[in-house]
Amino acid sequence: MSENLELVRSIFAAWGRGDFGSVEWADPEIEFVIADGPAPGSWKGLSGMMEGWRDFLSAWEGWRGEAEEYRDVDGERVLVLIVGSGRGKTSGLAAEQIRARGVNLFYLRNGKVAKLVVYFNRDRALADLGLDPELK
Repeated sequence: MSENLELVRSIFAAWGRGDFGSVEWADPEIEFVIADGPAPGSWKGLSGMMEGWRDFLSAWEGWRGEAEEYRDVDGERVLVLIVGSGRGKTSGLAAEQIRARGVNLFYLRNGKVAKLVVYFNRDRALADLGLDPELK
């Protein structure tokens, strides 16, 4: 298993334990992008990433993103197929009702995550990346 893949797996393990406060894995100038979904946007730096996550999470009750599969795309990128669950605070809809099968794409440099792109639409993510739609 590559070092990049190990790092991304450790990030998801922490998130699975509810530990969203640790950021030692992130480059201080990380670019955080929510590519689609209810609140797309782009933020820069650790405080920007925290703001982006906070904005997103504030719209949900009990949001969880569970990794289905990890893939080394190349020497710099790790793709994680995720399934999201939670309930929209405004709509009351469960994430499963809005098809929360997404992708997190980690760009790694020098042992840190330099960019994290969150997609809620798996088809869009795979098309943007030019990857095989059979990954679904």
